[in-house]
Amino acid sequence: MIYLYCAMTIVAFSLAVAINKRIKSLVFNSFVITVCMLIAILLIFDIPYHDYIAGNKPLSELLGPSIVALALPLYEQLKQIKQYWRSILFITTISSAVAMMSGALVAFMLGGDQQVMATLFAKSITTPLAMAVSGTIGGVPTITVVLVIIAGLIGSVFGYTIIKLLRIKSSEAAGLAIGTASHALGTAACMEIDKKAGTYSSIALVLCGVITSLIAPLLFDLVLIIVKIF
Repeated sequence: MIYLYCAMTIVAFSLAVAINKRIKSLVFNSFVITVCMLIAILLIFDIPYHDYIAGNKPLSELLGPSIVALALPLYEQLKQIKQYWRSILFITTISSAVAMMSGALVAFMLGGDQQVMATLFAKSITTPLAMAVSGTIGGVPTITVVLVIIAGLIGSVFGYTIIKLLRIKSSEAAGLAIGTASHALGTAACMEIDKKAGTYSSIALVLCGVITSLIAPLLFDLVLIIVKIF
């Protein structure tokens, strides 16, 4: 069954890519279409979710190499990256700090305790790093994963629509914004629409992950101090 579920996932994604090329929708991108198709199949044929996940283990193990593969578009845009590296580093650092602090402060305002705040702290970076950061600062990594997926879905579905509404013309700015807010899923959506934006989104994905991992413990302590004042 392991190969059947893997094949089912690959076929569903291939069909989703073909459908997306025809409808060219910003909202119904390949990822969203794939998810909808797979949910329908699991419900119709009454396939247990745990069986499906176990059957897709070979594909899940490719997550790490797929993130490493983002180095290719980075290399292709290396000249521009070198030219604007100061701006890129500044933007991703500030964005990482805002993403972390906003989640924690919203949790506090809604009555969440320290553990809830820690769980929300790393919602905007890729899953493996988010789990590590969440566990380090006292959050619940499994819940953090759910929040990471939600952030990625929102960014992949609505990211480019918001960019268009704000009349942002720069591919670089669009890519950095989406990559910062919605990590790998947003980056994948960017790649389908604008390769240059996808490249800058992958830059933001990598840099925000590294920056968040480095400064999260210190910044979380700062947030706790601020919270105690109020």
